[in-house]
Amino acid sequence: MSKVFLDNAATTKTDPRVVEKMLPFFTENFGNPSGMHAFSRQAKCVLSEARQTVADILNCDPTEIIFTGSGTESDNLAIFGTVEANLSDKKNHLFTSRIEHHAVLYPFEKLKRQGKNVDIISPNQEGEITSEIFTKAIKPNTLFASIALANNEIGTVNDIKGLAKIAQKKEVIFHTDGCQGGGTYDLDVKKLGIDLLTLNGSKISGPKGVGLLFKRKGLRIAPQIIGGAQEWGLRAGTENVAGIVGFAEALRLSQENKETENKRLLTLQQKLIRGLLQIPLTRLNGHPTKRLPNNIHVSFLNTEGESLLLMLDKLGFAVATGSACSTESLEPSHVLTGIGMPHEVAHGSLRITLGKGTTEKNIDNFLKDVPSVVEKVRKMSPVNFTAEDFKEWF
Repeated sequence: MSKVFLDNAATTKTDPRVVEKMLPFFTENFGNPSGMHAFSRQAKCVLSEARQTVADILNCDPTEIIFTGSGTESDNLAIFGTVEANLSDKKNHLFTSRIEHHAVLYPFEKLKRQGKNVDIISPNQEGEITSEIFTKAIKPNTLFASIALANNEIGTVNDIKGLAKIAQKKEVIFHTDGCQGGGTYDLDVKKLGIDLLTLNGSKISGPKGVGLLFKRKGLRIAPQIIGGAQEWGLRAGTENVAGIVGFAEALRLSQENKETENKRLLTLQQKLIRGLLQIPLTRLNGHPTKRLPNNIHVSFLNTEGESLLLMLDKLGFAVATGSACSTESLEPSHVLTGIGMPHEVAHGSLRITLGKGTTEKNIDNFLKDVPSVVEKVRKMSPVNFTAEDFKEWF
């Protein structure tokens, strides 16, 4: 039985060209960039080249790039580092949205438990933080805000450029987690107008275990991992040279090919959405048009997401019920409850995310098998709701 991977929001297959680029730095050019001898100088040179590649893509200075061990670490550094270095009596209010990735949401919740002045704001029903919602959240004492470029579950894309303009006007430091859109959108930080940007390798056909934080020059942040002077003194620890080289190459390839790939993915996405919505009592979650081109998130009423996932897995299809970081929880996704979706609807949800390896045949086969899987799960369901029971959602 062939297996079809449809969970590219969780991770992506590393591009063979990226692997090839990384290989020499495991066995041949293995030096520590912090040393002074020839091996180290060579590693430092390679590290500088990778940093310049990323800086060219982001249209920033290489000194504004901080390499980390993951997108989660970058988010934590952006949030805790900014608050620690900039909080004052006059500027002490922070906010994010309740549907952010937990790498952002949990740090804000921790700061709130510590007594910091934190607000967790709600998006609209489509998962968007509009300019009106964002502006309303800002107070005279607001220091910092973090809103994702695109939601990792329902795929809704925010107008980060527009939100950044509001933040600049109100003198609010603005961070965005761009991990889900790293290979999809223009990442020119000057055009976006942001102060901080998180990216990682595993979402763009690069290696796992490497991320970065763009930090605008002049913005102060406090290091959260200490013990060395690496990464401008903001992230201690020997740099993962192989991972960074792979990350830079993956970002370059993704950005160079994004227009062609976005068009291809959008065609497959729309075909899949049309097919799934032919199944009775099915709804598309997230914004209908302002969404990632590879994301399809649907709810099937009178089903249970884990049962759907396991049956599809037996048929060779890998999908998700939500964020890969939350699969141990039996509670409905915080993203779905965060947009106001009733638990009865949220429990029957699937996230299907396409990638470079997804073909039209994969989509055809998936659409052929999903209706019977939904029907089987519904027959086992102890509930039998109708669209009338959830008028707002179906």
